[in-house]
Amino acid sequence: MAAPLCLLSLLLPPLSPAAPISPSEPIGQAYSLALYMQKNTSALLQTYLQSQGSPFSDPGFSAPELQLSTLPSAAVSFKAWHAMEDAERLGRAQGAFLALTQHLQLVGDDQSDLNPGSPILLAQLGAARLRAQGLMGNMVAIMTALGLPVPPEEDTLGLVPFGASAFERKCRGYIVTREYGHWTDRAVRDLALLKAKYPA
Repeated sequence: MAAPLCLLSLLLPPLSPAAPISPSEPIGQAYSLALYMQKNTSALLQTYLQSQGSPFSDPGFSAPELQLSTLPSAAVSFKAWHAMEDAERLGRAQGAFLALTQHLQLVGDDQSDLNPGSPILLAQLGAARLRAQGLMGNMVAIMTALGLPVPPEEDTLGLVPFGASAFERKCRGYIVTREYGHWTDRAVRDLALLKAKYPA
């Protein structure tokens, strides 16, 4: 049997580890994950707010003016969003979910200290962090499949003020859980656009 196998190996073209793969598969996987995440973002934000006490738990609480310099905002005009090239669209999403992964770890640590008796919230924050990390990995896989450069992973948090007050940490967690939802919504739209552009 050795001779036929050797002959077969000579006839088959060699497999290249750098051979391009279709982007449709990683795009589909990322889209499915983003849709799943989207179903849980509102529940995470509401659980977070209800666990912090007033004013966060007050009916209708919203503070869109609060932002973190270390976390990119998902807000963008439709014209600018639609005009983005694949590299910019995916690069921004990859950077955002990298930042969210790191910020959700910080928020989880904060809440373990501030709300140790809230296992549901802590579990939801941990799950959100893992999903953000997974979606970031999906974005990298799509960029690789498209032959686009992948930005290096960076420390997006920088110097964390460990002396922050409880109220400041609660505000930080609110911004992170809110932007997690906004970026997930944007990722669903990004990936829907890419699915149409690169059909299976």
